[in-house]
Amino acid sequence: MTQLIKLIKDDSGATAIEYGLIAALVSVAGITALTAMGGGLQTMFNKVATELTTAVGS
Repeated sequence: MTQLIKLIKDDSGATAIEYGLIAALVSVAGITALTAMGGGLQTMFNKVATELTTAVGS
């Protein structure tokens, strides 16, 4: 019973788990943001590529 109480009170792995959860949350937020802005970013990069091609070609 004493070992069980010690195990319950032991929080040595809690910090690693918390950092893992934070990293997962940041990853999900980043993927969501990139997905939401994906079309606009692609359009912008295509426009820049076209302008560069035109500038180099002339």
